[in-house]
Amino acid sequence: MASAQPAEGVPAAAGPSEGEPKKEINMMEMKTTVQKLPLLKVRAGPRDGDEWMNRLKEEYVALIAYQKMNKEAGNDWFTIESNKTGTKWTGKVWFVHNLLRYEFDLEFELPVTYPAVPPELALPEIDGKTEKMYRGGKICLDSHFRPLWARNVPHFGLAHAMALGMAPWLAAEVPHLVAAGRITHQDGKK
Repeated sequence: MASAQPAEGVPAAAGPSEGEPKKEINMMEMKTTVQKLPLLKVRAGPRDGDEWMNRLKEEYVALIAYQKMNKEAGNDWFTIESNKTGTKWTGKVWFVHNLLRYEFDLEFELPVTYPAVPPELALPEIDGKTEKMYRGGKICLDSHFRPLWARNVPHFGLAHAMALGMAPWLAAEVPHLVAAGRITHQDGKK
């Protein structure tokens, strides 16, 4: 069963719900989490043949390490898998708010210029429900995440995108979307 407490890797919600004390995104906790993730070494993208396969192995090692870290902290909050070539990824992400678990489909394709350019993570079922999203349900990562990614090429990978992109986005946006009535729990509760 999911915990309502934000655990290591997923920061606390940015805005309070009615009658709830204000929470803040814990940047130090996020930094500690990212520092524990393996850094990738291979600078290769989907067009680079055998070198891409080596990069893909590093991606899986980092994702497995991140998942293991989250599970040990009692906070697994996503599943992810790829096609055979490692270019198209799908999964689920979830966030617990007011003791209710909000779950969304995750999908993205790696750009041909990856890892020089980060992936565009998408939650298509909430497309158009927030201003912090682009067409197709792609979450907005431009102003904060992209410069950080650019400074850390080729060391950042998909695990880093989930930890530094998706996790804070969910923590900031899900409570806001619930409070605004733009999303409801599967049981029809807000």
